[in-house]
Amino acid sequence: MSLDRLRALPCWQGEIRAEPLKGGLSNESWKVTDGRGAHVVRFGVDFPFHHVFRDRELAAARAAHAAGFAPAVEWAGDGAMVSAFLDARTWTEADMRASPDRIGRLLAAFHGRMPAHLEGPGAVFWVFHVIRDYGRTLSAHGSRFAAELPRLFAVNAALEAAQIPLPIIVGHHDLLPGNFLEQDGRLWLIDFEYAGFGTAMFDLAGAAGNGGMSADEEMALITAYLGGAPDEAFVKSFAAMKCAALMREAMWAMVSEIFLAAPGADYEAHARDYLGRFDAALGQYQSAYGPV
Repeated sequence: MSLDRLRALPCWQGEIRAEPLKGGLSNESWKVTDGRGAHVVRFGVDFPFHHVFRDRELAAARAAHAAGFAPAVEWAGDGAMVSAFLDARTWTEADMRASPDRIGRLLAAFHGRMPAHLEGPGAVFWVFHVIRDYGRTLSAHGSRFAAELPRLFAVNAALEAAQIPLPIIVGHHDLLPGNFLEQDGRLWLIDFEYAGFGTAMFDLAGAAGNGGMSADEEMALITAYLGGAPDEAFVKSFAAMKCAALMREAMWAMVSEIFLAAPGADYEAHARDYLGRFDAALGQYQSAYGPV
């Protein structure tokens, strides 16, 4: 992207210095310093193929800041969102595995506070619908992964049937390690493209799957979230949702391969990585609960 587009944003005070931020798989982000300090600029258009709409992302980011979980949104417009820069460390999978109880408590607070601050039309995230829609997109575009779809659709239906009723909350729904920041012992969340109404199970299972957590770490996560030990129905539903979360991440990469070309992103490798994780989780689920 030309630096002229950055300079043309009307929110700067004086001259700017800009450097690209690495790590994103779909959007372009920059650190920009002007006369007021440091900021993060995130460029992105609507991605209907991913059910991503920037007005909903902006509303969720503002709500997350108001609730105390995200940096302030300082300006938005022209396909860009400018937020305060945090001098923070980006988490890794090892950090997630080392702190499942912290993640559980963070999510309990996030889910509890977000609804009071979210304004405008509410987005909905139901992973089983997302998977079905991704499958239709992949089939229509002749994806290299199309042969996987009948199996994935059948498993998706069984995993959806294993879900238990839970309260509706506002979830983040994209809890990859890179979306956790730590600053002086405080955890922050960023990137709210997929935030919306759903149940807590996807955030819990997504964090566990994306962090590569062990069974003991998963139990610590769930117990910290609930404030006590889960019952067997919850544990089964969680295990099913973890499979669905990993499947969805794999299919996200499959769809991204068709539509996106972020610098340095290898969507095929990401898809195969998460298909492997999905198959491992599904094997564990079937060992515990029978074939699906």
